[in-house]
Amino acid sequence: MTRIKRGYIARRRRTKIRLFASTFRGAHSRLTRTITQQKIRALVSAHRDRGRQKRDFRRLWITRINAVIRDNKVYFSYSKLIHNLYKKQLLLNRKILAQIAILNRCCLYMISNEILK
Repeated sequence: MTRIKRGYIARRRRTKIRLFASTFRGAHSRLTRTITQQKIRALVSAHRDRGRQKRDFRRLWITRINAVIRDNKVYFSYSKLIHNLYKKQLLLNRKILAQIAILNRCCLYMISNEILK
């Protein structure tokens, strides 16, 4: 029986996986089986942490807004400010409000005065 040489497809697949794991350390970047396991693990972590990152940024923005509001006694709490923003239909998201609170506090005072009227 003649010898059949394997094609290049399996080798191409392995090199593609190796390129993904080239920055991993030790056997995680050298051995094919561990590379595939680490690739799955890395992609799962990336997917999970994209959601976590959104949560963390939202928490940060809320904390910044609340700190500026309570510091200068514009409002008693963050929740009352947001509630009154929605009642007055001033639709500003928390990211923009946090940037205003840090960079331009006078603008935040103007917004709060508009709400109080």
